[in-house]
Amino acid sequence: MLVASAWPALEEAARGPWTFRYARGVTKRANSVLAPGVPDDVDAAVDAAEDFYAARGLPCVFTVTDEDLDRELAGRGYRVADPTLLMTAPLPASRPGTGGGRDEPGGSGVPGVELADAPDAAWVGTWWAVDGGRHAGEDARRVGERILTGVPAVYASARDPESPGDGPGAVGRAVRQGDSLGVYCMATRPEARRKGLARRVLRALMACGDGAREAYLAVTEANAGARALYESEGFTVRGGYHYRVKP
Repeated sequence: MLVASAWPALEEAARGPWTFRYARGVTKRANSVLAPGVPDDVDAAVDAAEDFYAARGLPCVFTVTDEDLDRELAGRGYRVADPTLLMTAPLPASRPGTGGGRDEPGGSGVPGVELADAPDAAWVGTWWAVDGGRHAGEDARRVGERILTGVPAVYASARDPESPGDGPGAVGRAVRQGDSLGVYCMATRPEARRKGLARRVLRALMACGDGAREAYLAVTEANAGARALYESEGFTVRGGYHYRVKP
């Protein structure tokens, strides 16, 4: 539920224990059924979900953590997509290399990283260049920005010292949620990779916990490079989910 709260859809509709989420097709997370439990009449609930998305011109997608629901959807021909790991790390009061947090407006305490309470055009440009490729057009990008800013968050950016005028080489987003700090939108431009920018962005975000005890993030199983970075910064796997997509 933390993930759903930190990545809000534009439209939500409750159906028993399920929530149908819609954001004009921008990201699976915001355009899938959040299904934390199994309703009494699974067939009717799945039919309702399929009708909901069909009326909006999208395939029906479920975020799946329940084995019984997974078998039901497999029996209907739904395919598996994007197996994802949930990783967590403790947030001590002071993390090595952070310099103690935000000492001045825009300061992060991590050399070369700037923080802001809203994403500017350059930040969005880097995130969208890395993660928005499957979505075409300015309308989709504007929807992405609405999702990003749907809840209060902190936005970190690090410039590539070899290309300082090209906008951030790496960006990330953190959402404070009580005892938890969600890390999202970790994105590094291809030409800026393997320079330590993503690590600095991650450390700056984790210094923004303001009393949170634990950081969490979601990463696809296939993203070995990102997983290695997160593991080296103290993250361990705590669970996971995958999507089921109607053919």
